[in-house]
Amino acid sequence: MSIYCKNGKYYSRFKIHGEQRHFLCQGAKSQREAQAIEDAEKFKLRQQQAGLIKVAKKVTLSKLIELLISDNKINNKDQKHINSKVNSILNYFGKDKDVSTIKRADIENYRGYLKGLNYSNSSINKYVCSLSKSFNLGISNEIIEKNPCSRLKKLKENNEIIRYLTESEEKRLLKELPEYLKPIVICALQTGLRLGNILSLRWEQVDFDYNFIEILKQENKGHKDIKLPLSKKLKEVLLQQPKDCDYIFRNPETMKPYSTISFAWKSALKRANIKNFRFHDLRHTVATRLVENGVDIMTIKEILAHSSIATTQRYMHTKERNKIEAINSL
Repeated sequence: MSIYCKNGKYYSRFKIHGEQRHFLCQGAKSQREAQAIEDAEKFKLRQQQAGLIKVAKKVTLSKLIELLISDNKINNKDQKHINSKVNSILNYFGKDKDVSTIKRADIENYRGYLKGLNYSNSSINKYVCSLSKSFNLGISNEIIEKNPCSRLKKLKENNEIIRYLTESEEKRLLKELPEYLKPIVICALQTGLRLGNILSLRWEQVDFDYNFIEILKQENKGHKDIKLPLSKKLKEVLLQQPKDCDYIFRNPETMKPYSTISFAWKSALKRANIKNFRFHDLRHTVATRLVENGVDIMTIKEILAHSSIATTQRYMHTKERNKIEAINSL
């Protein structure tokens, strides 16, 4: 008999054309039910051997992550940020994890794991978004068929608190920055560009005759072409940079863009006594100052290359605050 009972559970063992199967007849409470399960497995195996149904090959999570990293490089996205997400995903699920076994409940458990590490809802959404994209790339490459992250609602984000640089903080910061970092920070404050775009900025992207900076969509996180006016202050700063290679803010030791400015940045913040401030907050600073100067929201959206007007509207808090201050002054 190919069906046998052990410790109250039914098992099946059989071989067809050299292929052997040995498994638990899950849920079977009698010999008859176990036989029905075995018959179904035999039929399925015969169908596979006849080439009538496709045999799904094991695809590991590391394979999907490779596709994600490759896509990230092709689209010139920030490798540092994707690395932190990739490491977290692989450490949690395991690099050899069969992706067909990852279910929606596993994704929800992963979100709970990140929550336990005090990640914000916004950060958790970004990590799950990276995981979801890896599955979508697998589907596009026809190595898997489903994405367990689909139809999973994003966690509600609280984006109301926006950190920006005050004028006094800016003076203190510029005073404490090392010389090579000052023009980089000034560029951020004069354009609102992301750090990655600034560090990789090339001379060919700046037109000093017509005074504008151009970032192509394949070089931009928002996948939009950006054409920014070049202010007089920034023009002076850029023209002072050595023009001895393709990159404007180059590392003199490598003649390539700086791979990181993290240590110098954090050290300067500490000396300037500025707390809870990231380089990306310089972008928030630009948006906030534009609002305070009465620039209309659509123009701000175009300057910052936001894909959605909702993102730009986050900065309208300044206008509301000014209204409150105006009323309170009566």
